Amino acid sequence: MRCFAVFALCGFLGCAPLQAAPVEVDVELALMVDVSRSMSPRELEIQRRGYAEALVSDEVLGVISNGFIGKIAITYVEWAGDGTNAVIVPWTVIDGLETAEVVADTLLWSNPIGLRRTSISGAIRFAMTDIDTNDYIGLRRVIDISGDGPNNDGRPVRRARDAALEVGIVINGLPLMTWDETSLWGIPDLDVYYQHCVIGGPGAFVIPVLKWEDFPMAVRRKLVLELAGPLEAALAAFHQDPGYDCLIGEKIRRSREIP
Repeated sequence: MRCFAVFALCGFLGCAPLQAAPVEVDVELALMVDVSRSMSPRELEIQRRGYAEALVSDEVLGVISNGFIGKIAITYVEWAGDGTNAVIVPWTVIDGLETAEVVADTLLWSNPIGLRRTSISGAIRFAMTDIDTNDYIGLRRVIDISGDGPNNDGRPVRRARDAALEVGIVINGLPLMTWDETSLWGIPDLDVYYQHCVIGGPGAFVIPVLKWEDFPMAVRRKLVLELAGPLEAALAAFHQDPGYDCLIGEKIRRSREIP
């Protein structure tokens, strides 16, 4: 029936190019990685290398191969202030070691650049649009946010999060709690902030990173959980408190800026 309709349209209206059907995958995974200037060049490199090594690990590849379809679609985007999003890896299928190595090599090919501000809400909005307009249909759609501070730019983070949840997207978090008293923009309970203000959806979870040497293992664990599915990930889920102050980042920024 579909072929007949196409030929009929060609006969009466002239032929238009046909779009390829979307590719089905187990998961559409948007990795949104913070590159704000609060992180050093060494820390930015640790992030890239940690994701590259995790994607080619036996644990992650095993979860992908055991999926219903046996492949995922992934993108890797570095973000900072509102509207500042750099696509490092465009949407790419990973269905085994060879395709995973292509993504890993892309991550290691160039050096990340630190940028101003921290807009978790902007990263979520960008990922939502990116998921909605890509060429894939996932059984699950996941946004993964990693960062070292609260939202301090763009729209309030809860609004962006709730908009993603309304369309069935799950948001997980990897708060980088390498914060100390010398940080101008960090908060000591960033994991709690992510728990109450950033993550959401079935099986959503937070995995905090307390030391940079723990980052590679944390990324590997996170990818296994979110690719395995909500039943496994729910073991790490948190209860959310609607009374938590999700505007703490914006308040810190206002208090430290020169009028």
